[in-house]
Amino acid sequence: MKNIASPLKWICLLEALAAASLPLFAADNSTRSGPQAAREQLKSLMVADGLEAALFACEPMVRNPANMDIDARGRIWITEGVNYRSSFQKWGRLRPEGDRIVILEDTNHDGTADQETTFYQGNDINTALGICVLGNKVIVSCSPNIFVFSDTDGDDKSDKKELLFTGISGVDHDHGVHAVVFGPEGKLYFNMGNSGQQIKRPDGSPVIDVEGNEVNTRARRYRQGLVFRCNMDGSDFEVLGHNFRNNYEVAVDSFGNLWQSDNDDDGNRGVRINFVMEYGNYGYADEITGAGWNVAWKQAQTKGAQEEERPSYHFHQYDPGVVPNLLQTGNGSPTGIVFYEGRLRGWPFQNQIIHCDAGPRVVRAYPAQPDGAGYKAEIANILSSDDTWFRPADVCVAPDGSIYVADWNDAGVGGHFMADQKFETMTGRIYRVAPKGHKPHAPVYALDTANGCVGALQSPNHAIRYLAWTKLHQLQGEAEKDLLKLWRSADPYFRARALQLLARINGREKKYLDLALKDSSPDIRVTALRIARALKFEVLTYVRALAGDSSAQVRRECAIALRHNKSPEAPKLWAQLAMQHDGKDRWYVEALGIGADQQWDAFLGAWLDQAAEKWNTLAGRDIIWRSRATKTPALLVKILTDPNTSAGEKPRYLRSMDFIPKSPEKEAALAELALSSLK
Repeated sequence: MKNIASPLKWICLLEALAAASLPLFAADNSTRSGPQAAREQLKSLMVADGLEAALFACEPMVRNPANMDIDARGRIWITEGVNYRSSFQKWGRLRPEGDRIVILEDTNHDGTADQETTFYQGNDINTALGICVLGNKVIVSCSPNIFVFSDTDGDDKSDKKELLFTGISGVDHDHGVHAVVFGPEGKLYFNMGNSGQQIKRPDGSPVIDVEGNEVNTRARRYRQGLVFRCNMDGSDFEVLGHNFRNNYEVAVDSFGNLWQSDNDDDGNRGVRINFVMEYGNYGYADEITGAGWNVAWKQAQTKGAQEEERPSYHFHQYDPGVVPNLLQTGNGSPTGIVFYEGRLRGWPFQNQIIHCDAGPRVVRAYPAQPDGAGYKAEIANILSSDDTWFRPADVCVAPDGSIYVADWNDAGVGGHFMADQKFETMTGRIYRVAPKGHKPHAPVYALDTANGCVGALQSPNHAIRYLAWTKLHQLQGEAEKDLLKLWRSADPYFRARALQLLARINGREKKYLDLALKDSSPDIRVTALRIARALKFEVLTYVRALAGDSSAQVRRECAIALRHNKSPEAPKLWAQLAMQHDGKDRWYVEALGIGADQQWDAFLGAWLDQAAEKWNTLAGRDIIWRSRATKTPALLVKILTDPNTSAGEKPRYLRSMDFIPKSPEKEAALAELALSSLK
């Protein structure tokens, strides 16, 4: 008998196709190609109140812009995807000489690109999904490689190509390696989707992270999509989060917070935005078995789960050990993301995540506010269109505070298909979005002086901040006076940028960290603790000072800072943090879980000593539910057999038992539970 799909499955499929507008055949794009057609499409764009969109560039200057960055001079760097999926699809290589890295420049400052320069071209960068411009270095992500190109003579042509990493899977695939970004402490951040699977050094040896683990997804340690941090040379490699599906890019704000989007299995209304709590599991696959979400969903359906819960089951949000989603945005094809920290007058989306979703054809902001140890967020549209060829692929912030949006421009999006299969008519658009009447300009900074660099450090543009950070770090104490002016400003984002450098002046580190620990801003206190960890200082000194902090966000970072700390004082500090859980904050519970990793017996034991007979409260049950200690099974049985535990609560605690390692204590607890059910 043939399998007949359920009506629900067909509904989900149709929703996915509607979101992607995925054609089943190549489209005739001859009437949609060229500058006049691009100007017509511009009219279809819907822009947030107070803003306007302008066409900066289009074909033939640029085709299929896959990723984008903006340099310190305000020039737009694009990786093109003319040869998208060329190694797999029937259309083959539409550009035999390979895809380009192209620089687009507005030389007469009229708001429109009038010059294009090919920086590099080759089949080794076909549809590169990431570009990061840092001075004369250009970091390009294209599975299986991350390249560092260098322009050594300033002619806007690559003179040298080196490997930073290689061996990454997901070649010619949307779920491979994505863009590198420069972080506020001078490190690199990047991620890869669940086809990336592994990463190697230029000599072919596997990358070993700072914990001694080989970085791959073959074992249980790391699953699916991953997000990373490392030094500029690739050393001190860390896995900051795992178990995403296709985390397309990572954005880092000045406090060191990480923000990502992630795609669902198409058509399950589960596209999400994540605040990445360091070292967290984000739930795409079952932590224990590696099974996909549909196994959990089928089990839940038999127990009466409602359809609106599907997106949560999609990412195992009901399992202990899974960090909660910040926001779920429905069906889509999420792409580029940035955290906007500009101070452009009239710009309504200050200090917010800005994100492209090519499926529903929209660029959004997600205003986020602290919520306990985590955040809550809303959705606000910046740019959208009813034109089914509008496919925003990336967004970046220019030196003047405006944003630029790269439009892949196709009838479909992703899915290893494109409708635009003729080079001659292939399209691509770049838009500038700014407050009405704002004229584009590129501020000039004196980067040879400390004062000029401190001015540049306040730029909303990452490429400028990189240049400023690098010079100020080199100047060390010579920059202290000027950095102190920024440190004393009222803007916490600027103050965090100053702190990152003040706390790295040789011999002055602890002075500035001690000042920051007492600061009135929780974000600055969080930044101080993160810097102490990055500098490999004795972290307990700082956790001790902050363990009773009034901010749950600060205490969250304290819990994470205790992870794998072998000091005999660590369990007591963790217990102090656990005693402050209010029973309502899932973010806080997961931070405690991250902090107790591999030391559950000692940490939970210290908490039980403090809690004594009061462990069986709403907050205490949360901690037991999340714990993985030898004592946990017996405590779960006490909760399950407690007459005050409702029938609706019991599946949650039974599920928790699955995550406890096999042991005599667990077997005894299960036997006791079985006997109790017979009474």
